[in-house]
Amino acid sequence: MSPTNQETADVNAAIDAELQLLDPRVRASRSLAARLLDPEFVEVGASGRRWTYEEMLAALPELDGGGRDGDRPRFEPSRMVGVLLAPGIVHLTYETVIDGRRARRSSLWRRQDGETDWRMYYHQATPVPADD
Repeated sequence: MSPTNQETADVNAAIDAELQLLDPRVRASRSLAARLLDPEFVEVGASGRRWTYEEMLAALPELDGGGRDGDRPRFEPSRMVGVLLAPGIVHLTYETVIDGRRARRSSLWRRQDGETDWRMYYHQATPVPADD
């Protein structure tokens, strides 16, 4: 069964938001990242560390996107795909390379009733072994 135009638009909106979070300027701005993360956000990073919304934002600089791009590592995403799991819930999967290290990533994005913006609700990164 083919996705509807609305399903495709929802998945594309979540992909656009995910790509914004990978942008070094957004990662250098607490205020920009806060708009993309759900208040109930949780991440299990590639290191195995668990991050909450508050912990993640506290770890980011307070700059308003004014940091230099060269100061932050650049993620190189590939093979990003998404599926609408239910109204208001999109699941994305993709791979990244950063500083030569690969990771497989999975994100859940949600849009609350009455809201127009998608926010990342959950994210997990799993390191890819060098021989894979």
